[in-house]
Amino acid sequence: MGEQLYGLSAINLQDLENQLELSLQGVRMKKEQILKDEIQELKRKENLIFQENVELYHKVYGSIDMTATSKNPFVLPPYGTNAQEYPQELVQLQLFQPEQEAYETSVTTTK
Repeated sequence: MGEQLYGLSAINLQDLENQLELSLQGVRMKKEQILKDEIQELKRKENLIFQENVELYHKVYGSIDMTATSKNPFVLPPYGTNAQEYPQELVQLQLFQPEQEAYETSVTTTK
């Protein structure tokens, strides 16, 4: 904590600094290993979820040509359509803020 360093010589301070550096290096290596392990575990979970998605996709839409979907496996046909008709159609949604006037009138009418 920096206390009781007043009487130390320059050599002792350098030794202390080296010890701190080695200690810090050990902590960094441990942290890096923990992060690598977490990344590996998350990748394993990602693969399991992907496989589950493929199985569920086959249950819902049947077996279709997976070569088209292998490029982008997250593109699914629109809800309620046949998978063979729209193998690569992407549904895009856009969200808008409610109009301020409509919101203010609905608030005043509820009061």
